[in-house]
Amino acid sequence: MAARFIVEADGGSRGNPGPAGYGAVVRDADTGQLVAEAAEFIGHATNNVAEYRGLIAGLKAARELDPDASVDVRMDSKLVVEQMSGRWKIKHPDMQPLAAEARTVFPRGRVSYTWIPREKNKDADKLANEAMDAGRDGRQWEPRPAAAAEAAAAVEQPVPKPPAPKAGWAAPADLGTPTTFVLLRHGETPLTPEKRFSGSGGTDPELSEKGRWQAERAAEALAARGSIQAVVASPMRRTRQTAEIVAARLGLEVRYEDGLREVDFGDWEGLTFAEVQERYPDDLSAWLGSAKAKPTGSGESFTTLTHRAGVARDKILARYAGKTVLVVSHVSPIKTLVRLALGAPPDSMYRMELSAASICAVQYYADGNASLRLLNDSSHLR
Repeated sequence: MAARFIVEADGGSRGNPGPAGYGAVVRDADTGQLVAEAAEFIGHATNNVAEYRGLIAGLKAARELDPDASVDVRMDSKLVVEQMSGRWKIKHPDMQPLAAEARTVFPRGRVSYTWIPREKNKDADKLANEAMDAGRDGRQWEPRPAAAAEAAAAVEQPVPKPPAPKAGWAAPADLGTPTTFVLLRHGETPLTPEKRFSGSGGTDPELSEKGRWQAERAAEALAARGSIQAVVASPMRRTRQTAEIVAARLGLEVRYEDGLREVDFGDWEGLTFAEVQERYPDDLSAWLGSAKAKPTGSGESFTTLTHRAGVARDKILARYAGKTVLVVSHVSPIKTLVRLALGAPPDSMYRMELSAASICAVQYYADGNASLRLLNDSSHLR
């Protein structure tokens, strides 16, 4: 059964900007018992940057304990709480990437934000000051042995927890107009029917004749749908070509987002699964067994992909709130967005089939929940 945690986070800067640090504690939501703490001196920064860094550290500490947990974040920063709750816009360029990173730690809908008075956030505040003191002395903060032992004991003796409410069922009835992503995989390239690895580190192939035909059929189907208001695509050649064919039919321009590109498959680029299994059996086994493992010669894992795809998703949601957006991408980023919408584990990626030029649809609501509406629809290609 998934855990429920409380994350208390804070950050500070002596000078604003000046020497800065953050602190965060994770507690069991049912017992209030400490289960993890984190702090770090981050150098010269503002209060707000330090607060966001504390939030991210607290969320990651909770994820390390249970990636399926639900989390209630409590902070005395009204700015961070309101921005992360979606009630205030994030205008400062230093805050935007930090907020986007915070949203990728857990799936949307599993984190809530609560403002608390400063006196109720004293533990996180104390850790932030300890981190700044450590930085002043030329060292990094280290956890107290007693606190580490307490956290370890709490993890070793978990308390049974009631199930968290299912996303969508406990939400209020009227959440306004959702933002809809219509997710279109690009059409076939010469590598697609041969089932060869084709990521962002290879030859960047263009659409084949069949791939163009598929893109045109998708354009017809989406034009008939009549609800697409914007088009965003991966900048790779095959997605650009697919997006341009569809956008021309819809009378829309294409906006490109680098976070939607395919994974870099390194030395596996252009190889079939059988060829990779023969040449790099250990690396392939590691990759199939862990989202943190990288293809041979690549610097990118599915964990890395999850981060950048999540950032891309949040940028699109912020720009096109309440609209229907055609998102033209690749197998791995689309599967990742579907997985995150469902709150499914990383290995669910291997249990999805996405045909060339197939369509999926996900709706995102104002409370942070998401709903998968369509998966691998290729009826327009029949």
